[in-house]
Amino acid sequence: MKQRVGLVLTGGGARVAYQVGVLKAIAESLPRNAHNPFPVICGTSAGSLNAATLAINAQSFRKGVSLLHTIWRDFHAKQVYRTDVIGVFNNSMLWVAGVLIGSLGFRMPKQISLLDNSPLVELLEQVLPCERIQDSIDAGLLFALSVTASGYGTGQSVTFYQGAKEIMPWKRARRVGIPTQINTEHLLASSAIPFVFPATLINREYFGDGSMRQIAPISSALHLGATKVLVIGVNNDEDTVNFKRENINDYPTLAQIAGHALNSIFLDSMEVDLERVRQINSLVSSMPIEVSARMNLHHIEVLSIVPSASIEKLAERYVKELPWTIRLLLRLIGASNHRGTSLVSYLLSEKKFCNALIELGYRDAMAQRDELLKFINYQHERSPAVAT
Repeated sequence: MKQRVGLVLTGGGARVAYQVGVLKAIAESLPRNAHNPFPVICGTSAGSLNAATLAINAQSFRKGVSLLHTIWRDFHAKQVYRTDVIGVFNNSMLWVAGVLIGSLGFRMPKQISLLDNSPLVELLEQVLPCERIQDSIDAGLLFALSVTASGYGTGQSVTFYQGAKEIMPWKRARRVGIPTQINTEHLLASSAIPFVFPATLINREYFGDGSMRQIAPISSALHLGATKVLVIGVNNDEDTVNFKRENINDYPTLAQIAGHALNSIFLDSMEVDLERVRQINSLVSSMPIEVSARMNLHHIEVLSIVPSASIEKLAERYVKELPWTIRLLLRLIGASNHRGTSLVSYLLSEKKFCNALIELGYRDAMAQRDELLKFINYQHERSPAVAT
């Protein structure tokens, strides 16, 4: 079997700026003219935007990463959602009205969401010519790209993929893989954070954020032909490992509940899937080869890079960077104290926060540089670090 390294980019709103720092460190550690080192690229939620950028620019990995760095280092919330007074409060009031109408049994108006993401639509159309994805595949620089979204009608986790002809669609419990030509609609659907951004209609079904109901994030890469997988996550377990139970008897605010729900959607499934892969690997290593072959079980090498510091604590430093309209909206739903920063960290698409995440990702990747280069089959002698 041909060896292919898969790259899995998880979701997490503004948190995925961390991925850019990791990718920047990898790009600087490879030859300047290196092609994309990841034949299989899988993106979910905001991670799908980073994944598509790499796929489009597969001929030059450094160029693709440089484009991502340029976008994220100067990012502002207004490039993702409307931050003007009319845009914020008109949409918010419509959202509240829609909830009330729905609770009374009437049909809810279409496109109801807390925020208006029309600026993101314009940005994606400007910077991501998705028609070039096929060019990368035809040139042999990319084996497959996938974008995962969640169907509100069927309840399925749907992985839309574009890749080599020999890749076969798949169907598992609550998840399917469907070949298609990936475009802006798939990226918008995958990154449509529930309640916050509107669902996207693809064919005959509305889709939302791909992290919802994604019970096996790594499996898409394996279905698409990856033999080893690099996962770039956006969660640090410092808060849970060092958690000290306190007497917190205040009723949770809406923001706190929303942040808790988003953490469950974006973070928990990947941690569980990584644990599952490691357990299967341990099981395979203890089996006779003929038994594991008969059971169709294989050892899957997985390398995971996650933040070495708490992103939520980092977000606390930069809350004031958000436009006043968004700060007011967040305050109204109870995100004015540290227990609301989990929600804030997903929406904090501002340059200072993004740059702090990029720097963190870069440091973490450089700390694992030797392991990373070995994982993607590059040696120091052939690929010295290049200062930029």
